[in-house]
Amino acid sequence: GLGFNIVGGTDQQYIANDSSIYVSWIKKDGAAYLDGRLQEGDKILAINGKDLKDLRHKDAVELFRNAGYYVSLKIQRRLQPQNGPVGHRGDGESGGLPLAAILVPGLALAATAVWILLRYRQRM
Repeated sequence: GLGFNIVGGTDQQYIANDSSIYVSWIKKDGAAYLDGRLQEGDKILAINGKDLKDLRHKDAVELFRNAGYYVSLKIQRRLQPQNGPVGHRGDGESGGLPLAAILVPGLALAATAVWILLRYRQRM
C-alpha cells in the first residue's frame, strides 16, 4: 500500500461541514513515510489527477487502492492543528517528550551541581 490512512468523505465527514479527504496516519517505514513529503492532517485534493471532491469514503479508498505504482497527490497542508484524531498512531506508540522537557531540567540540575561545587570549594 501507500503507507497511510485516510478519513473523511461525504458520508464520514472528519471536520463538520467538510467532506474532504484527510491523512489520518502515516505508517512508519511505509512508502509515504519514506518519501517524507506527506504529513498527518494534510488534505488530499486529488490523486493521479482525479479530484477527490464530493466522494464517499469508500470510493476515495478505492481510488487509492487502484492508484498504481507511481502516485501523484495534490495536497493542501493544514497550517493550524485542529482537535481530533489526526496524529493518533493507533499502534500504542507514544509521540515522546519534547527535547526541551529533557534539556531544561537537565541543564538546571547541572547548573545547581556546579554552583554547589564552587560554594564547597570556597569553604575549603
